[in-house]
Amino acid sequence: MKKNFPLQAEGKHPDRVLEAVKHEIRKYFKRERNRAVPKGADFWDFDCKVGLTEDTADMVRVSAVIEAVDAAAKSGAASVYVEILSKHGVRVIKAQDTGSDQEPSEI
Repeated sequence: MKKNFPLQAEGKHPDRVLEAVKHEIRKYFKRERNRAVPKGADFWDFDCKVGLTEDTADMVRVSAVIEAVDAAAKSGAASVYVEILSKHGVRVIKAQDTGSDQEPSEI
């Protein structure tokens, strides 16, 4: 999804417009996560960018997309650009600590 959301609409309260934008973003995440995952993948991952325009958009984590939209609205921006691209992800198992036979040191 690459979309420029207006944050100010004539005849609508700015808070309601902001809530509608956030709802649409959450709905998109939910719809994409419910799609069938390709063979060999474990989950859906997302590349997210948020900014005032497409050129000034910065990469953000999935958990920070809504916060970035809130920050743009609080700064008084007329619109905010949101880009969310889904990709498949594979879980990486971290190596376990082999030093488990040692006793923990006392403090």
